[in-house]
Amino acid sequence: MPFDTHRIPTADGEANAFAAFPDGGGRHPGVLMYPDGFGIRPVIREMARELASYGYYVLVPNPFHRHGPAPVVDLPEHIGEEARPALMARLMPMIESLTVERVRGDADAYLRFLTAQPEVAPGPAAVTGYCIGGLLAVRTAVAYPERVAALAAFHAPVGADGPDALAGLTARVHFGHAESDLTPEALSELNRTLEAAGIAHSSEIYPGTVHGFTMADTDAFDPAGLKRHWEHLLPLLRGAPAEG
Repeated sequence: MPFDTHRIPTADGEANAFAAFPDGGGRHPGVLMYPDGFGIRPVIREMARELASYGYYVLVPNPFHRHGPAPVVDLPEHIGEEARPALMARLMPMIESLTVERVRGDADAYLRFLTAQPEVAPGPAAVTGYCIGGLLAVRTAVAYPERVAALAAFHAPVGADGPDALAGLTARVHFGHAESDLTPEALSELNRTLEAAGIAHSSEIYPGTVHGFTMADTDAFDPAGLKRHWEHLLPLLRGAPAEG
């Protein structure tokens, strides 16, 4: 699977990025993929390659580029619970620095870069993200509705900016929540917000999962949850109607 590394100009300096795309030339639908709070690393690159194998050009930017190129902190090969507190203590200030305004400015740069690549087909992109990257994906889709046709977010605080922000969505949506992140009551409230706004969506709790379930290099990893993630993400990208 071909891949490239890039440096994307933004208003606050260059963001390093990883891109994966299919063999054989041609032009492919573009997908902007935001990593989780641990950033670009082997497991994220592998997920981007897998998504690219289904016929997509996948761009993964470093959302913490203001703090240096990825990886912005040294990560163990496996991020166990014993390592997590110290890592999060270093990463949380970077995560908290991602204001709505900064995310929107970066997203504009990422989408412009993505759609300008010769391997990317014309038309709106899709955007997906994990953990805090899911919130960045939501903010991107809200800010640029004419440039984003599909939005997916997994184990992500998708409602962190309030229901009014979600009401601005026009993209097709899938939210896959960890069982440890959202109660059934909170899920019902979120889905009522999406329904009231007329957003084509599916939004569900993945049974038996905890926060971070898609990430194979963490203790939270759940193979069944990751499989379910692909079973929702791929139809969404192909334009299938949202269900659920």
